Amino acid sequence: MQAPSLVIVTPALAAANNGNWQTAKRWARFLSGDYRVRLAPCWPDAGQHDDAIMIALHARRSAASVAAWKARHPARPVVLVLTGTDLYRDIASDASAQASLALADRLVVLNELGLDGLPAALRPKGRVLLQSVPMRRARVKTRHHLRALMVGHLRDEKSPQTYFDAVRQLSGRSDIVFDHIGAALDPALGEAAVALQQACPHYRWLGGLPHQATRARIAAAHLLVHPSRIEGGAHVVIEAITSGTPVLASRIAGNLGLLGQDYAGLFDHDDARDLAALLAQCRDDAAMLPRLMAQCAQRAPLFHPDHERQTLLALLAGCSAHLGDPI
Repeated sequence: MQAPSLVIVTPALAAANNGNWQTAKRWARFLSGDYRVRLAPCWPDAGQHDDAIMIALHARRSAASVAAWKARHPARPVVLVLTGTDLYRDIASDASAQASLALADRLVVLNELGLDGLPAALRPKGRVLLQSVPMRRARVKTRHHLRALMVGHLRDEKSPQTYFDAVRQLSGRSDIVFDHIGAALDPALGEAAVALQQACPHYRWLGGLPHQATRARIAAAHLLVHPSRIEGGAHVVIEAITSGTPVLASRIAGNLGLLGQDYAGLFDHDDARDLAALLAQCRDDAAMLPRLMAQCAQRAPLFHPDHERQTLLALLAGCSAHLGDPI
């Protein structure tokens, strides 16, 4: 018997090299033994496909696809994966995002606190699914300096300005160096990064890099800095945790839902002074980095690929059993 066809609708395909694309590509691999999986930027798309299930990433950007699917196949399930901008911004005010939530049969959130962001009436449709990354052996790192790394495209949601300001506040510390990976999606922020690099030689903007090169730099850093103001469950934070690289992160729900609410490496969003103090502490206090590493090591098993794959398969099986029509 032929495996059922499943379409993953992701507005961001390979060229975007972002978290949504990484999620879609990974899930396609996980599901390929049980489904005929294809990736598409929208639905319906070119060709004749009798898909049994849709997984849609992004409530607002995939809204037209979700609506078209339910109009044609009202009994076939839609699993809607909520991004950070969905969960913590758009579903409160955007009509198309709200329509997607109402139409979807399952709502997937990517951090442990994500269900709290859903309207109370829709939480029974919600499921938590933590993303995964293969574990890497932690690298031995130099003691001559502390290397901080931010990985995030230069756009407002990622709050690169907080990182920039912390760099300036630590400009007198030659023993703390800063790298930054990410494309300038906001040209003004790109100009700010260039100016900072010229003013502060211990800061390097590396631009956008391929995924494997980025992960290698995460593994080589002493710290990943993640100052975002909106996150659904940042893949880069999981990559750091599973590489033995601790994280300094903004105190927002999407980060707390990955790192744990008692994590010691949190700073108030948009508070560069708080971030700079944590960076200095990680360099000056011999106990701080080991403490963060131990906390991350406790969380790491939550992000194992087998755990994510089994959770995803169980979610789809349950959804199909209750809602899918025969194909």
